[in-house]
Amino acid sequence: MQETISPTRVEKEAIASFSFRNTVKFKQVPDLIQKLEHATRLGNTAKVKFNIDFYADSGLKTVQTTIWATGTKFICLKGGVWIPIANIVDVRSI
Repeated sequence: MQETISPTRVEKEAIASFSFRNTVKFKQVPDLIQKLEHATRLGNTAKVKFNIDFYADSGLKTVQTTIWATGTKFICLKGGVWIPIANIVDVRSI
């Protein structure tokens, strides 16, 4: 049986102080890139917010925000906050 871990909700502004040095082994949703690109389009056109679950060195976190850009290795949130795609578990609409 796989253990379920609840993410800690954080504010977008706190992400800039997180470290992403340690690699955590976890399973991303198979269509994560498509979900990130879709969330980026909705964030830019309609200011739609999404729940983003991700791993920082301090554990599993979740944030509710819009995604402004999706690159090949990072996503960008408002205010120049970056999250490595390799650390994102899932993106869900609110």
